[in-house]
Amino acid sequence: MDYRGSDAPSGVEALPDSAATAVKVVIVGGFGAGKTTLVGSVSEIRPLTTEETMTRAGEGVDDVAGVERKTVTTVAMDFGRITVSDELVLYLFGTPGQQRFWFLWNGLFEGALGAVVLVDTRRLEVSFDVIGRLEERGVPFVVAVNGFPDSPGHPVDDLRAALDLPDEVPIVLCDARSRESSRDVLLALMRYLYSLTS
Repeated sequence: MDYRGSDAPSGVEALPDSAATAVKVVIVGGFGAGKTTLVGSVSEIRPLTTEETMTRAGEGVDDVAGVERKTVTTVAMDFGRITVSDELVLYLFGTPGQQRFWFLWNGLFEGALGAVVLVDTRRLEVSFDVIGRLEERGVPFVVAVNGFPDSPGHPVDDLRAALDLPDEVPIVLCDARSRESSRDVLLALMRYLYSLTS
C-alpha cells in the first residue's frame, strides 16, 4: 500500500504526495549474483528479504560452484522501494536464483515493466537460462555486470557476444554494494524502457 504525506502510520516511510507513477521492476540473476545486496543497497526503505540458511536439502541440487562460501539464500523474494524523482517510484522485486525456486517467477513478473539481469562473470553460464526466460516472456531488460573482487574482466563487446544479446540491450558495470552504482543500473533500465516507447 502507498502511504502519502501525513497518512503514513508511525515507522512507515511515506511516499511524496507528488508521486504519480509507481513502476514494478524485477531483479533477476543466477544464484549468488548479488540480487539481495542490490535491492538492500538501493532501497530507501528497510528491504523485505526472505533469506534462509542453506541446508543439506540443497546439496546436489543447487549449483554452488564459485560461491561455495555462501551460507544463506533467498527462498521467495526481496522487496525494496526507491523514489527516482518527485513523480516516479520504483518497487523492486528480487527473485530467487536457484532453478528449484523459479516457479515463483510467474507471480513476481506479473505487472513488471522491466527487469535487471545481474551477472557474475565468474559464473556467466548461469545467466543463459535467466535471459532466455525473460526473452520468452517479452520482458525488456538491461544486464548489470556485478564486479566481485576476483571477477575476471571482459570487454563489453565480448560479454554481449557470450550472452548472445542484441545490440540495443544495455550492459552496465556495477557494484551491487553501492547505492549510487545500483541506482545508476535502475536509471539505465528506465532510459532503456523510455527508448522503447519513443
